[in-house]
Amino acid sequence: MTLLRHPAHWWRENRLPLLAALTTMFILLFTVGGAVGIANAATKPAANDSVKGQTFTIATDTTWAPFEFQRDGKLRGIDIDLIKAVAADQGFDVKIDVIGFDGALAAVTAGQADAVMAGMSITSEREKLFDFSNPYFDSGIQMAVAKNDDSVKAYADLAGKTVSAKTGTEGYAFAEKLGKEFGFTVTGFQDAADAYNDVTTGHSAAVFDDYPILAYGIATGNVDLKTVTPQEKASSYGMAVKKGANEALRKAFNEGLKNLIDNGEYQKILDDYLGEAAPKAATIGEGKAALGNEKLDPGKPGELPKNPAFAVDTPQTHGEFTIATDTTFAPFIYQLDGKNVGIDMDLIRAIAANQGFKVDIKPLGFDAALAAVTAGQADGVIAGMSITDERKKVFDFSDPYYQSGVQMAVAKDSDITSYKGLKGKTVAVKTGTVGYDFAKKLSAEIGFKVNAFQDSADMYNDVATGNSAATFEDAPVLQFGIASGNVPLKIVTDAEPGADYGFAVLKGHNAELLKMFNTGLQNAKDTGVYQQIIDRYLASDDAGTTSDNSFWSLVKTSIGPLSQGLVLTLLATALSILFAMILGILFGILKLSANPFLRFLASAYVNIFRGTPVLVQAFFFYFGVPAVTGQPLDALTAGVITLSLNAGAYITEIVRGGVQSVDPGQMEASRSLGLGWGSSMRRVVMPQAFKIMTPNLINQFIITLKDTSLLSVLGFAELTYQGRIVIASTFRSFEIWIVVGIMYFIVIWLLTVLSNWVDRKFNK
Repeated sequence: MTLLRHPAHWWRENRLPLLAALTTMFILLFTVGGAVGIANAATKPAANDSVKGQTFTIATDTTWAPFEFQRDGKLRGIDIDLIKAVAADQGFDVKIDVIGFDGALAAVTAGQADAVMAGMSITSEREKLFDFSNPYFDSGIQMAVAKNDDSVKAYADLAGKTVSAKTGTEGYAFAEKLGKEFGFTVTGFQDAADAYNDVTTGHSAAVFDDYPILAYGIATGNVDLKTVTPQEKASSYGMAVKKGANEALRKAFNEGLKNLIDNGEYQKILDDYLGEAAPKAATIGEGKAALGNEKLDPGKPGELPKNPAFAVDTPQTHGEFTIATDTTFAPFIYQLDGKNVGIDMDLIRAIAANQGFKVDIKPLGFDAALAAVTAGQADGVIAGMSITDERKKVFDFSDPYYQSGVQMAVAKDSDITSYKGLKGKTVAVKTGTVGYDFAKKLSAEIGFKVNAFQDSADMYNDVATGNSAATFEDAPVLQFGIASGNVPLKIVTDAEPGADYGFAVLKGHNAELLKMFNTGLQNAKDTGVYQQIIDRYLASDDAGTTSDNSFWSLVKTSIGPLSQGLVLTLLATALSILFAMILGILFGILKLSANPFLRFLASAYVNIFRGTPVLVQAFFFYFGVPAVTGQPLDALTAGVITLSLNAGAYITEIVRGGVQSVDPGQMEASRSLGLGWGSSMRRVVMPQAFKIMTPNLINQFIITLKDTSLLSVLGFAELTYQGRIVIASTFRSFEIWIVVGIMYFIVIWLLTVLSNWVDRKFNK
């Protein structure tokens, strides 16, 4: 009993501390265990619950190394290893069904397989039948020749020869298209191995195939060829499911692909099969492969892109650069809500934000933009500028940022459907474009006349009004204009291959700027930012559409920028007239001087500025003077100098004539009263002369106001310039020029009324 009483006593004395200790141990156990579990869950991507535990049948090709083939007695390849890795990551199983490419497609459409994974190109035609995953590989076409053949190094060397390609592939289609341009024939084979053997045996001079197939065959030593050209961009590969079916599998694949890219496992798969030729996994599909099921918003025109893989907050420590551009080349450059937008504008701003430099955009017009760069007024030009051998003599170009194509459009009621219908007619083109070069070349063959314009809108109107039978324009520009509903034309030809667009700097200058542009452009393409910007303007849904195309809606949207232009027109006019009056009075008096040198000086000034066009003078002061002095002039300063000197020359003659019209006896009488020559001119002669000069001065003021429109070529945003800017985005030149004309008329009428009132007030 004593032994029993002591433990009971001990328990009564110590039960509370003991229970507290046990409770604490249990809390710590569950807390630590839970934390570890949460940590493990956080570090391991969650599997897709909708596919977890399921088994999917994946149909594939028989042999298409390195994507699917037998290796060490097992079915291996990029496709096979990838789908198995995705399945493991997402928690489902796969059954691989090797039935050949055509059989794989048939199996999926018939519901006998859940998906096809066979190096399948994502095309618009196939998207009608299949839903594709994100791209997991970017294809590219290369040309290869026999190892001991040094006679073929470029496409031009194939003239008159025969090449081989596997039928049904992009390589075959590319070779056929290229054959028409360079004059060679294409032999098709069912198997890639036969196409390769046709080259090694000397029957064909070269073979065209997808670069990974060629790279793998050459790397393994099984293909006795060598590649001699860089990769030509082709389509991307994706996993495909039947349209409207197996959406959960497609999403699981996207998520698993993203995870494998993040943890580096997919890069290891690519490196295993392609070695040094392996692409960076994170850049496949212009960054889409690494997005999972996240969709990137293209954003609105003029906005910096929002993309987690593309930094736009880089410290701007690499300086500020002046970038010249065109004024009217939508969708590459135009104005929207008073801001310069377009593919070119959004791209250069995104690259600047990514690379850490600032840009000052100067819309000058295409020809003026080139002149600004050559004169040192601008550091670079981006204006849908084609990269040509002729321009390379003057400019250093960036990597191409857009590949253009030329299309022909005619009036909606025209019956012209081909180039042959242009014989003996006139076509309209825009200077400096690929369309211009194409039309000039085609005119020699067909026999038509080419009429060149500075603006796309003027070119379109020339066709719409019947002055020209057709127009040739860069495909995206033409498509954007027609889609907007403001270009009353129709496209009647497919796009012809055109030149590449590039950013340009003066040859030998601004190498750092060019390097930053190339780096930023590559980053934009790798992360999908480039495609985001393109989609803003060229996506097929509603690119370029407007909700209200009425005249009053146009006036409402354009009155803001036109009013801003009117204010600058009046400012330039007032400053020019002020300085012109000073110059006119000064040189007018010098022309009356008894000193022959002073008379010669005044006469030389008048003859020079009355004998040369205002436009030439404007270019001289804006481009020429800075090129000599190294001191740039802004458009307003150069414009005011030009108009002041030009108007001053005319006012000089007005002053001379006015003074000489005053009776000489007036001067003699004032001198006889003891007044000096200066006092006599100021108090007696000039007041009478001004009464005589007033009508001519009013006329000169009006001429000077209208001459401000010529400053638009310098990028000075006066009224005419703003009108061209509005036309660039709306293509409605007829209505806009009516509005601009009315605004000029009202201002000039008010100026005339004011001048006449002043004349009556002071000269009565």
